[in-house]
Amino acid sequence: MSAAAVPAVASPHRAWVTDLPVLAVAVVWGASYLAAKGITTAHTVVAVLVLRFAIVLPVLVATGWRRLRALTGAQWRGAGLLGLVLSGIFLLETYGVVHTSATNAGLIISLTMIFTPLAEAAVTRVRPSAGFVAAAGLSVAGVILLTQGGGFTSPSGGDLLMLLAALARTVHVLAMARIKAVQDADSLSLTTVQLGAAVAVFAVLAAVPGTGASPWSTAADFGAREWAGLVFLSVFCTLFAFFVQMWSVRRTSPSRVSLLLGTEPLWAAAVGISLGGERLGLLGAAGAVLVLAGTAWGRRGADRERAGGVTTVAGQ
Repeated sequence: MSAAAVPAVASPHRAWVTDLPVLAVAVVWGASYLAAKGITTAHTVVAVLVLRFAIVLPVLVATGWRRLRALTGAQWRGAGLLGLVLSGIFLLETYGVVHTSATNAGLIISLTMIFTPLAEAAVTRVRPSAGFVAAAGLSVAGVILLTQGGGFTSPSGGDLLMLLAALARTVHVLAMARIKAVQDADSLSLTTVQLGAAVAVFAVLAAVPGTGASPWSTAADFGAREWAGLVFLSVFCTLFAFFVQMWSVRRTSPSRVSLLLGTEPLWAAAVGISLGGERLGLLGAAGAVLVLAGTAWGRRGADRERAGGVTTVAGQ
């Protein structure tokens, strides 16, 4: 991204014109956990993933066909590898949300904002600041409390899957930063190839006996509510979100976009509690506050360190 693509000074009116669509992305992403939970069972996870991305993939291919053809072989291989990691993320997230609450899912996945800088520090051998480590500890303590809303018990299988999904997201971010072939690739093409590789994985899994219902039988069993949920996940949480991000980063700073998208767990909790009828309990509410405080503190600390040249993230 060239420096000229980001305006040096934006009026408050202009800033809100850019901010509102990005905030809308955070809202729909927050709502996506409840939407996925509402249309998916443990028996239909793979089928729903095939349907969700098969709907949007042709649109992405048609939109970026010329740029797809311009990708080099190394870029195709790099994007395909990232797509394999992406398929793992979606499988973990979707199975996870089936077995936990939408509120827990949204808050636990936000730990990616803490895990990524810690993993980057381990890879680059640059020690994170004491403040960042403290923020990470606060977030982890919050997750422990979050999963104990009804008293101290073992975390659910869904909570653990969401934790693994957060770690997988971290791997995905680091891989994007370290696979040189994809760093100069067109964003639309890179996303299209990744989603194509993920859909291929889901389609293969769907064909394996014992992995659940087929996409076709699942689609045939869907009623109006399930189709509405699938369209929401496909059109708003995927297509709309991707294009808004591409549009917004050319009109404002990446840090501002990241800050707004960082409100996703707030919306996940709000939607889960208000629409899903979920309850956190006193311990869970305390844990949610700690997760949000820790991730916000850690994000600000990581941004300050980047600005000061302490760490460098390639490919951003």
